[in-house]
Amino acid sequence: MNTRRHYYIQKHSTMIHIFVAFLLVSTSLGPVLSLQSVPDSGHRQLQNCTLNPYKDIQKLRRVQAYLKKINKPAVKTIQSPDGDVIDCVPSHLQPAFDHPQLKGQKPLKPAVRPKGHNLTEAVSESFQLWRDTGESCPKGTVPIRRTTEQDILRASSVRRYGRIRRHVRRDSTGYGHEHAVVFENGDQYYGARASLSVWAPRVTNEYEFSLSQIWIISGSFGNDLNTIEAGWQVSPELYGDNYPRFFTYWTSDAYQTTGCYNLLCSGFVQTNNKVAIGAAISPRSSYNGRQFDIGLMVWKDPKHGHWWLEFGPGLLVGYWPAFLFSHLRSHANMVQFGGEIVNTRSSGFHTSTQMGSGHFAEEGFRKAAYFRNLQTVDWDNNLVPLTNIHLKADRANCYDIRQGRNRVWGTYFYYGGPGRNVRCP
Repeated sequence: MNTRRHYYIQKHSTMIHIFVAFLLVSTSLGPVLSLQSVPDSGHRQLQNCTLNPYKDIQKLRRVQAYLKKINKPAVKTIQSPDGDVIDCVPSHLQPAFDHPQLKGQKPLKPAVRPKGHNLTEAVSESFQLWRDTGESCPKGTVPIRRTTEQDILRASSVRRYGRIRRHVRRDSTGYGHEHAVVFENGDQYYGARASLSVWAPRVTNEYEFSLSQIWIISGSFGNDLNTIEAGWQVSPELYGDNYPRFFTYWTSDAYQTTGCYNLLCSGFVQTNNKVAIGAAISPRSSYNGRQFDIGLMVWKDPKHGHWWLEFGPGLLVGYWPAFLFSHLRSHANMVQFGGEIVNTRSSGFHTSTQMGSGHFAEEGFRKAAYFRNLQTVDWDNNLVPLTNIHLKADRANCYDIRQGRNRVWGTYFYYGGPGRNVRCP
């Protein structure tokens, strides 16, 4: 066993014993003050309550069992400047291969990219903070952000950790989710591609997030919704900070019981040793300053039918196996690009959580966030321009969107906003 990992396990085992002893002693002391979550407020308050040592011990045991399952043995660990620990895990031991249909298998070889995809940039450039250390994961391994006790305890439960807490309807702003997006439907889609600028929007409390992403969608917006999602997000609840992070998500039942973020369940198969899903992106765009964007492409491999993901300048990250899905086993019926935030109305009015740069679309380049060079993938694995474009801003006075087209950026749009303002109470 890796010495550092042995120390990590031994240390946390000791912490559990100490915590259990504390709980047992505390029961004899009667009621105590403790911190409790207030479900819909986004704040915490002191309440007079009695500790339940059995319940707390059971929860801690569930946390430890999940950590043991999700944090795989590493051949090397890398300390990122932002506090993350990146484990270099042998590729055949990654969480995906806990899935019954993948057990004993190894990652597939790279799929053929869609025709019309031009790899002109160098593939060695680093887009993540952990790579600034100069360290890298050896060939045959994949870099995985280590999950901590604190990560899980920020979630509502161990079962819900790493999952979106909602049902989804495209025709409403229910459940506090608000969008500013471009989408296309009315055809069969086999992928999508775009470059999106990276910012660090302010998120006002830990129960909200702000993201920018591509959605690959099939099925209805009922219980059978299938989605594949990739982009960047700021999520204090999931990561414990306000860095923009590269993320993935998938579901085959409208976010109910299947799917998860990143590699937090069995599903996505990573094939790349240079990109850590869930790790912070660097650099970022600055207002009226340098703009930084990343390329993303998701497409269906014509040979095996799996959905592959490319990040940055030509880095194949991995794939979602086709068997994870029902409708997406064949094709998507909608693709979507843009931003999304959660509005908890924790103070009784609209959130000040920002989308994109935190500025409205009308401010344009170097001030507003953008997507450029939007394309879809057709049945013959060709990249093609969008032809049936729709724009949707759930609350245009809070976050808006403007679309355009030119010879350099192809189809593009600016989007975002500050959230609460005089027109968005």
